[in-house]
Amino acid sequence: MDDYKERLRRLAVHDDALLEAIAVERQSARSVIDERTEALMRLAATIAVDASPSSFQHAVAHALAAGATRDEVVASLEAVTPVTGAARVVQCAPKVALALGYDVESALERVDE
Repeated sequence: MDDYKERLRRLAVHDDALLEAIAVERQSARSVIDERTEALMRLAATIAVDASPSSFQHAVAHALAAGATRDEVVASLEAVTPVTGAARVVQCAPKVALALGYDVESALERVDE
């Protein structure tokens, strides 16, 4: 059986050993995709679930440490828009901005003045 089919089957039946290995080791994803791509995907998931600001801080820091650029971080936010909807992206944009060290809400207040 192909490896991807085996992994999908094990995920579909909630194979605890596989799920723990993924959560703890995260080696399975890295054997197929590079660390930068994985980090950007994790950021996209963080956006999709509208995680806490600290989760955004962690996800963005991890993406940058893995070699992603600030433009790629913002592109990840834009890329999930068709799936998550504009409202979710608008809600998460300030969290991503803060994680990048940019207080967009403060900047918008200065524009209004």
